[in-house]
Amino acid sequence: MNQAITTTQNRLRPTTLREIVDFTPILLSPPHMGTAELQFVQEAFQTNWIAPVGPHVDAFEQEFATTVGTRDAAAVSTGTAALHLALTLLDIQPGDEIFCSTLTFVASANPITYCGAKPIFIDSDRTSWNMDPELLEQALKQRDRIGRLPKAVIVVHLYGQCADIAPIIALCDRYNIPVIEDAAEALGATYQGKSPGSFGRMGIYSFNGNKMITTSGGGMLVADDQALIKQARFFATQAKDPVPYYQHSQVGYNYRLSNILAGIGRGQLQVLADRVRARRENFDHYAQGLSELPGLEFMPEASYGESCRWLTCLTIDPQKFGATSDQVRRALAAQRIESRPVWKPLHLQPIFAGCEHFGGAVAETLFDRGLCLPSGSNLRAEERQRVIDIVTQLYRSH
Repeated sequence: MNQAITTTQNRLRPTTLREIVDFTPILLSPPHMGTAELQFVQEAFQTNWIAPVGPHVDAFEQEFATTVGTRDAAAVSTGTAALHLALTLLDIQPGDEIFCSTLTFVASANPITYCGAKPIFIDSDRTSWNMDPELLEQALKQRDRIGRLPKAVIVVHLYGQCADIAPIIALCDRYNIPVIEDAAEALGATYQGKSPGSFGRMGIYSFNGNKMITTSGGGMLVADDQALIKQARFFATQAKDPVPYYQHSQVGYNYRLSNILAGIGRGQLQVLADRVRARRENFDHYAQGLSELPGLEFMPEASYGESCRWLTCLTIDPQKFGATSDQVRRALAAQRIESRPVWKPLHLQPIFAGCEHFGGAVAETLFDRGLCLPSGSNLRAEERQRVIDIVTQLYRSH
């Protein structure tokens, strides 16, 4: 045992700065608080707005809509809730078919099943790792031929990078199919100078603890159609009829965000640009520090926009690198460093067994070889260097 570590109350504690750095776990994407959040929370306490309504909710919605460039926004409890509301507003019914990106977190498709609808998954392109517009066109043509066009398309902006949304919107417009953008991972990114989530009929965002900004848990539904957002607020508050007593003619949900959490969101929104800058610096540092190692390929940045680099992702060719992505993950875990495989494609998930999918090989390869490195906006330079050193040592050991 290293003598610099002493035993105190049956726990190992570091005693030097070097040991403190080595001892501290490095997490994938932890929350990163600014200085204004606590002030907004204190305001909520001082005014006793401890409720799922209040001035911070209203202000957060307005400020967020301004940030992403839409006319309106509704703050809700999670990004999943926002997506469920979007499908509800489109009147998705049991048996309807919804196209969805396959390379994504399960929350992108779970709301489809909440509605009793059927997800059909579309593979990624190799350039952006996002939904392949050419494959989407093939899928739409096939469905048009048999008279079963999807009722909506859910496009995910993956790991901070926008999908090539312009041709996707054009395709869906041709068939009069609404597009819902899942921008949960891409707040702060741009596509041709505009924010993801602002191109489709509706867009959704997540404020989970590991996202670009956080409210602990939370989400936002945005749209230019203010009537849609008004209806979203109606469904998010148990669909209470506009009468003095509690009457409900439709099924609603308890999806609204609290005034306290909205206060946190207002503070986080003030530092969004700083968070994007820090995460892009993480990517650049990793890319430079690991550039000499063979078999590593970082997630490319598409020419049509700027990724917010929510997570730094790369693929590892085991033949060239000498180790698999899982061996790298386990080597990092042994040093208390969290990394994570790239999303398992949804068409491979047991809960979606039997669902149709178009393509799939690209997403399967990215899952097989992909790894997400620690990417928090509060990641320190010495922590990034620890990651680089461990990956480099693993390569040299083979």
